[in-house]
Parts: sequence; C-alpha cells; structure tokens
Amino acid sequence: MFGRQLVSILRRNKLQNCFFNESSSRVLNGRPRLFSSELGGSSGAQRNALYGFRSLIKDFHKPWLRNMSTTATATVENKEGLKLLVTAGPRAQKMVGIWLFGSAAWVFSMVVLGGVTRLTRSGLSMTDWKFTGNLPPLSDEDWLAEFEKYKQSPEYKRVNKGMSIEDFKFIYWMEYAHRMWGRALGIMFALPFSYFLHKGYITLRLGLRLSALFGLGAGQGLIGWWMVKSGLEEPASEYAQPRVSPYRLTAHLTSAFVIYCGLLWTALSVVMPEPPAESVAWVRGAAKVKRLALPISILVGITAVSGAFVAGNDAGHAYNTFPKMGDNWIPDDIFSMEPFIRNFFENTSTVQLDHRILATATLMSIGILWWSTRKLDIHPAVRFLIGNTIGMAALQVTLGISTLLSYVPVSLGTAHQAGALTLLSLMVLLNHTVRRPSMFLLKSLPPVTRTP
Repeated sequence: MFGRQLVSILRRNKLQNCFFNESSSRVLNGRPRLFSSELGGSSGAQRNALYGFRSLIKDFHKPWLRNMSTTATATVENKEGLKLLVTAGPRAQKMVGIWLFGSAAWVFSMVVLGGVTRLTRSGLSMTDWKFTGNLPPLSDEDWLAEFEKYKQSPEYKRVNKGMSIEDFKFIYWMEYAHRMWGRALGIMFALPFSYFLHKGYITLRLGLRLSALFGLGAGQGLIGWWMVKSGLEEPASEYAQPRVSPYRLTAHLTSAFVIYCGLLWTALSVVMPEPPAESVAWVRGAAKVKRLALPISILVGITAVSGAFVAGNDAGHAYNTFPKMGDNWIPDDIFSMEPFIRNFFENTSTVQLDHRILATATLMSIGILWWSTRKLDIHPAVRFLIGNTIGMAALQVTLGISTLLSYVPVSLGTAHQAGALTLLSLMVLLNHTVRRPSMFLLKSLPPVTRTP
C-alpha cells in the first residue's frame, strides 16, 4: 500500500518537474548556462575555486558549486540533456543535498559508535531487542533486573564474572546509545524525505533510490540483533570466549558501508549533476583516471570487509608484531581448518594475514594511481583528490600497524575503523568527480582549457 502511494507521489512530482524545466528553458531561450562568465562572474575566479574540495556542504555557496547546480537546473531534460535528481530549482537542490550529506554523516557516526561499542565489549550487554526500542532502566530495581538478565549470558559467566553494577551500567549505556542513535537516524531521514516528497522536490528516480536506502537502513536493526543474538549463545568449546559470529558482524558492517556510500554518492549527484569539466582534454584525462580509480575502489572495499573479519575473530589480538607475524613471515597454521575455505573467514592467522596483504596492496595501488597521473592533463580538483587519497591511505596503514602493536586500544581501534570509511569516502568522491559528463555538456566544451 505504501509502495503504491510513494510511486504515485513520485510520478506526480515528475510531471511537475517536467513543467518546471520547460518554463526554465523558455526564460533562458533554450540555452543552458555552462560557464561562469555566463553567470556574471569571472571565469578565472571560478576556475580557482575548483582547485580544492574543502567541504561540499560548507562550501556550497562557492561559485563553482553554485554554477554546477544552477547550470544543471536550467538544462532542458531531453535525450541529450541531463536527467536531474532534483529539478525544483537551486534552493531545492541545496536543501536536499544538505539533508543527504547530513544523513551520510550520521551513518558515519553510527559506524564509529559501533566500533567503540565493539571494542569496549558492550554489544552483548542488552539481551533482548524491540524494533521500536524501549526506555532505559530508570530505577535501581530496573537496573538490577537488567543486570540479572546479563548474568545469564555466556559473556558474563566466562568473561565478566563478578562485574559490578556500575561497570554493567557503562556497557549497557554504550549499547543503548548505539541502538537509539540508529533509530534517531531513521526518524531524521524519514521526516525530511516525506516533506520533500510533499513539496515535489524528489524525482521518481531519486525517490526509488532513497526508498531502497531507507529499507536497507531499517533492515540494519534486524541485522544488528541477528548479530548480537549469535553472541548470546554458548560457545562450542568450554575454553572459547563468547563473541558474535564474524559472518554476521561482517554483514552488519558491510551493510552500513553500502548505505553510507549510497547516501554519499546520491548527495554528490544532487549538488553536482555534472562533473567539473572545462575542456575535452580534461574529460579525457578523467576517463584515464577512472580506469584505475574504479578497480582500486573495489580493492579498498574488499580490504574494509576483511577488517570486519579481523574484528569478528578478534584477530587483532594475535600476532601483535610487524612486519613479521610472531617469528615467521607466514604462520604455520594458516590452512589448518577443514574445509579449506573456512580458513579465510574463521582462522585467526589467515584472517590477519589476508588483511595485511590487502592493506599493503591497497596502499601500493593508490600509490600507482598517484604516480601514473602526475603528468596527466586533468582537472585540479581531481589531482587534489588523488593527493588526499594517497595521504589518507598512508595514514590508514599507519593507524592499522599502530593498533596492532598497541594490542588494539579503543582509541586507535576506533580511529582505524573511521579511517577505513574516510578512505572509502575519498574513493567515492574521486569516482564521482571523474565520471563522464552528459553529451549535452560535452558538445559545448572547448578542446583545451581556456586560460584566464
């Protein structure tokens, strides 16, 4: 029922947006504004503003972002033109863009908070779950009742036996904050989404994409409980510490990464319908960068997922040496499990070795990207992004090694997880910036960049 209503609203919005585009076209005599000089500004100043991505939300007022947004809005939606995600004008684009960037930032904070919750071993403190949530304990009797539930869990019996009520309150509040922060995100996303639908800002294509992301977000709560439930079961061995399934933890974290990247890409597409391009030469340079950036982005994602298996197997607490693993370069037991495939997901030695290899390959690949594009004729914004990406990759590897050598303190472990998402963000931004412009824009570009 809700799905049919949503599609009906989006179709109505699409008709309204088509009318808006036609009206804009008549005002501009059918000619889109493609260059800053046509907006009454200095072309040299516009180009200088493109030399760095400082902050897409904070700097939305800058001419180059405003130019791209306004330019795309003025474009007629035809078979050669650009199909916009938000077509109700620059103000609507800005509002929707800020909302989506804010939602992406909220998901980022959720990932960081989830890392803190895991590293402080707080995730198993709440032994039940409700989709709508519930109030925290408000009296001493309530706290004692929750504590008694926790005492029945394997984690209390094998790891935290004798824990005080005050220590329990700390881990309970950590897990409670993580859950409620996720529910607050759902409300913060749904209310503006409904408002923008009502105002007619959301096109059919954008509405369907955001509905899918909202569905994934709602499913995150179920995946999270599915993960926690695995840690409340008795371990197979009496000597094993209770912990959540590495497969379920990886599914939970990977889903969060997918939602975050989807929101970030969509937000960028709303505020920058066209990539920064001032000449055909720069477009060709961006295409060469894209051929390397896309596979490297996949490698960055795989490395991040392998880090989830490291966390799920507590592999960071083994072999706290670098570059060797103990006394060896390669441990003797990396293929000790049967069937063979289990070693890559459940064997502590193999999981950590895989993550080391993938992290090194990621750093080398990004270094190759930087080296191979040094002499390319590319947009300054693209060059700036590549430089920041290699710097972030080096920092992330340094954080990973420091975390390992320090026996995974909460501060470094959290920073390492945040670093993974930051590196992934830069790769998303780079891929978005080097995507191919529309044919409408390509036909209007000069062969080479105009000098001020």
